[in-house]
Amino acid sequence: DVQLQASGGGLVQAGGSLRLSCAASEWIDDDYAIGWFRQAPGKEREGVSSISSYGGMPYYADSVKGRFAMAGDTAKKTVYLQMNSLKPEDTAVYYCAAVLDEELNNPLAASEYDYWGQGTQVTVSS
Repeated sequence: DVQLQASGGGLVQAGGSLRLSCAASEWIDDDYAIGWFRQAPGKEREGVSSISSYGGMPYYADSVKGRFAMAGDTAKKTVYLQMNSLKPEDTAVYYCAAVLDEELNNPLAASEYDYWGQGTQVTVSS
């Protein structure tokens, strides 16, 4: 099974940056898509970004386009989420997740992902 470990969360002021990391036991060239999701208190889990093992550009939610960037490091088996120009509304617990690419229809739909890491808290102060 795929095991995921998310890290890098913290407290940052609005306009600041953070980089989240997701270390995977199996890499995306093993046919897994990796996604980042977040869940704020009282809200549903929402998709933030996703990258496919098939290549191509990552998918982004409209709310983070132009501010967040997802990239992978094959050698370290780690996927990163660089978050810039952070806003208080970005405050949430962030999770990384994985699913076989052949089973994925909607890259930003949490319900389609089978493997989840523990969350990392991101708090953006105004």
